[in-house]
Amino acid sequence: MDPRDDLIPASTSDVAEVLMHALCYDGRRRTHDAAELMARLVAERLVAYLERSGFVVMRAPTSNAPDSSRHPHPHRR
Repeated sequence: MDPRDDLIPASTSDVAEVLMHALCYDGRRRTHDAAELMARLVAERLVAYLERSGFVVMRAPTSNAPDSSRHPHPHRR
């Protein structure tokens, strides 16, 4: 069975959050604080452009949000 069979469309807010995370973090290290506002603006513009261009971003239904910490979350098992 192809793992792509389980993919579902990602919401625009999911795509924006992932892009913002990628723009704010370099691996596990956070970039400058002012970068968060700029990252949000860039992510929202990229999502809007992708929608206008007809792109559909797919994601696995069980994937978790990106995590830059090696420490386990207290509410996840």
